Amino acid sequence: MSAFAATPNSPWSFLGHQVYSVSSSPPPSPLDAYKKHGPAVLLVHGFGASTDHWRYNIPVLAKTYEVHAIDLLGFGRSAKPSELDYGGELWKEQVVAYVKERIKRPTVIVGNSLGGYAALAAGAALESDSAGVVLLNAAGYFSDEKFVSKPKNMSSRLRQMIGIGLSRDLLVKWFIYPLMQRLIFENLRRPGVIRSTLQQVYIDPTNVDDDLIESIRRPSLDPGAFQVFQKVFQARGLKGKPIDELFQELKAPLLLLWGDSDPWLRNAKAKQDKFRLFAREASLEVKEVLLKAGHCPHDEVPDLVNEEMLSWLKG
Repeated sequence: MSAFAATPNSPWSFLGHQVYSVSSSPPPSPLDAYKKHGPAVLLVHGFGASTDHWRYNIPVLAKTYEVHAIDLLGFGRSAKPSELDYGGELWKEQVVAYVKERIKRPTVIVGNSLGGYAALAAGAALESDSAGVVLLNAAGYFSDEKFVSKPKNMSSRLRQMIGIGLSRDLLVKWFIYPLMQRLIFENLRRPGVIRSTLQQVYIDPTNVDDDLIESIRRPSLDPGAFQVFQKVFQARGLKGKPIDELFQELKAPLLLLWGDSDPWLRNAKAKQDKFRLFAREASLEVKEVLLKAGHCPHDEVPDLVNEEMLSWLKG
């Protein structure tokens, strides 16, 4: 597989906070005229990840396209200010601003998980500046769903139990609840726990290596990382428009790439059916591909994802 190869971009800020991004472009060739008029590609990571998660995609896509990847505020090497209202609306606006201010031309936005929601919302908001949207196991909700879903594992149940059942008590709200959150956070950022979690998220754990684990652990050591963790889990939802409404607003082609054995999203198969249904109702130009992978197919089966994206982009 190709090694990660991208150049950090010059400083850029959103809402006064530093945002980290990288980019890579094709080498000079007779196709330069096409490359200048073709779309750029912007990659948006999922929860807890960063630009590093596109390590196997950027080198391949950048042979043909100008490729950017961005760290959402609160993650990776971007700033982690405690005062922001973290959620889908914030990250959508960040992606929109990056396309308009840094890329400055029609862009295909690619997003995984939480980043998939940001990519879809930004693609809808950008209108003519959106050249397409690629969703890899996108997170999000539909109009007929509630924000809060029944959690699967014990730590998630504990978070929900504390958040719903005890938060009205001031002692619990200001002391016990933050203490429990801190213990959960400290446990989740241990290398062994990160590895164990990823091995559940990836069906084939081959690419769950030390570099991937460190790319997730390192940002958790930054000042403000715990406060971001608190805010994201307390929000209990992406706090943006539902996916079906965004589909109605989207005017660009859509590519749905699914890791078909996703253990992370609740009722993953039912969610895929809903994406299909509402994309059809919105009369979108949509292609869907099912891949033998888990929640992060771009890193688990990057060769297949790159092949599908390049084929779709040519169209």
